[in-house]
Amino acid sequence: MGSATAVRRLNLLTRTIGTGTRIGSMKHRVTDADRGSAIAKIVAENTKANPDAFHEEVKMFVILGAIPPSRLSSSSMTDRLTGDGDDGRWVFEEQYQLPSSHPRYDKSKHSGPQSLTSIINYIHENPKYLPGITLPPNLFATPSLPDAVSEASILIFNVPHQFVSSICRQINGSCLPYARAVSCIKGVDVSPDGISLFSDTIGRKLGIYCGALSGANIASEVAAEKFSETTVAYAPPEGPTGDFPQGLTPVPEELPAVDHVLLKTLFHRPYFHVRVVSDVAGVSLGGALKNIVALAAGFVDGLEWGDNAKAAVMRVGLLEMRKFGKMFFSQSCRSATFTEESCGVADLITSCNGGRNHKCARLSVRTGKSIETVESEELNGQKLQGTITAREVNVYLKNKGLEDEFPLFTAVYKILNGETNVESLPQLIETD
Repeated sequence: MGSATAVRRLNLLTRTIGTGTRIGSMKHRVTDADRGSAIAKIVAENTKANPDAFHEEVKMFVILGAIPPSRLSSSSMTDRLTGDGDDGRWVFEEQYQLPSSHPRYDKSKHSGPQSLTSIINYIHENPKYLPGITLPPNLFATPSLPDAVSEASILIFNVPHQFVSSICRQINGSCLPYARAVSCIKGVDVSPDGISLFSDTIGRKLGIYCGALSGANIASEVAAEKFSETTVAYAPPEGPTGDFPQGLTPVPEELPAVDHVLLKTLFHRPYFHVRVVSDVAGVSLGGALKNIVALAAGFVDGLEWGDNAKAAVMRVGLLEMRKFGKMFFSQSCRSATFTEESCGVADLITSCNGGRNHKCARLSVRTGKSIETVESEELNGQKLQGTITAREVNVYLKNKGLEDEFPLFTAVYKILNGETNVESLPQLIETD
């Protein structure tokens, strides 16, 4: 941690604890870095319903997109930049034209493009990424990430995983030193040093503890309040650890304890059931690796091979998910998480039938288009996480000399990379 960051964190700690005046005023403030807004909707409903534990207002930083350095010459674009990404790209606040057919369209206000955050706050809807869903009035979208997190004691990360490092750099030193976080990110963080969970990456970069949330949660269905369930994992270490050599900054006693009960209160709704467990690795890996399997299921459906073939792919995929967890996260990952919790087999079933990775893989095979082309045509600017995860996992397995240990993961990578065809999938995943 740099000296400037350390000074900022010390000032925050002094301001919130040393003076006796706590930002939370004995209640937690919640901030959600999001794109589609479904989780933010749930959280805002629950902060309003539980005023003894939470401040009612929830701030939402809407992650929108990125532009390459070559486009930074536009002053109008530069004015809307919010931070740099690992690949030299910059996260930006998107301009959106509200259609005249929208019921809240006002010609005097919406005749030209506006920032999506201002539109969200005006019509209480995310018309681009979650159209037709009314958002709670206590959910406030903001384009300023440091402002969004500065007073929050609970942070929720629900963003494409390619933005994580950039976001952490922007808020490092701005978030409260005793804040706690929950990652809803579907992916793994691969670097030359190895592989880690994004919950660990967030915690390490910000010096706070981060749990995880994942499950059979297609956002449009969750937002429409169709019944579903999820898994939240939270198990902060006791005492000093590798990531926290001095130990975690404790949550002030005047605030409600951040534990399984509080997190269930924050996320559970009558239409969105929550189980809280301690297996952060299992929950995180389930959310990441099932997207690779969903691509394989989409390839099979694109060829119209039937339900038996897809079931075979899903069985092999589930075994590889569990094996990956046991092999690389043996100290913390429970095999049972993949078969007992929503983040495991339930999410796998959903993703292999109705998720975007399955959809794009199926359409790619049926149309003969590349999956990148289908992605750009079908996802309204959003990105597949399965293709990114498949490539990152393969880099790691190849460096370890373990591609043959995970034939399905390797086959999906080779299909995406044009090294083999979809029709070869049965032979590629066959084992002795």
